[in-house]
Amino acid sequence: MARASESDEALLARVTEALRPVQGLVALVLGGSRGRGTAGPASDYDIGLYYEPGVPLNVEGLQRAIAPLVDDPSSAVTRIGEWGPWINGGGWLTIGGAKVDLLYRDLGRVREVIAEARQGRISMNYQPGHPHGFCSVIWMGEIATCQPLHDPFGRIAELKNETWPYPEAVRDALMARFGWEVGFAISNAEKAAPRAEQTHVAGCAYRALCCMAQVLFALNGRYLINEKGAVPEAANFPITIEGLAKAQAEIWRHIGNADAESALRQLRILSTNMSVLVEQAGRKL
Repeated sequence: MARASESDEALLARVTEALRPVQGLVALVLGGSRGRGTAGPASDYDIGLYYEPGVPLNVEGLQRAIAPLVDDPSSAVTRIGEWGPWINGGGWLTIGGAKVDLLYRDLGRVREVIAEARQGRISMNYQPGHPHGFCSVIWMGEIATCQPLHDPFGRIAELKNETWPYPEAVRDALMARFGWEVGFAISNAEKAAPRAEQTHVAGCAYRALCCMAQVLFALNGRYLINEKGAVPEAANFPITIEGLAKAQAEIWRHIGNADAESALRQLRILSTNMSVLVEQAGRKL
């Protein structure tokens, strides 16, 4: 039988106490849904480990630090960069019965991304595990929404000041980057549907819905940290498309039944309604 999870406070205190002496660690934060206060009972603990580029995290020291904590003695952390340029590395651990994900973050690059975003310059990048892609603004959103666990030099607190109030340049850049793509993805799906290219139709539908979520998050001044659950979350925003959550479920039901025509018709309606919201907000796509 699986062990019951520790309380949030006890688990985070144990992890913080064990990791804070690791050489190169500048700050430790609670991120993800638990950092944002939107977690469910089964949600993982996403813990960000921030380091400065000139003094990178001592991974061997980190491995030694987690050894007394983890339920599985074979648990390991990665080298820096092992998971790609945007998910720098980390570890998938179980501690006290709870799933704990460690994620490395290079503070130098995070600062650069935030400075660029505040000037309206963002990027969308390939990253395994992110079928929508990894938008550079995610790093900015992680800083904005995280809960510092260990920030002795105030680096996270300082960067938080760059993320709120939600910058207009970020809003405009995200809407310009993703707004047009909603209709473009639907058009691509419409061309593929008569050829029964179901995988392509499904991929385009996913892309359209994720881009729609990006626009809605931006309209509401919210940071989209993870595409998982983004559409249902956006459906509950003050500025949103009426019936979005129900429509999304129906779209996927139609696609599952190989009824691309009905799915794409519904997507077109959502796209039109999104454009109306943008216009009402005095914005352009």
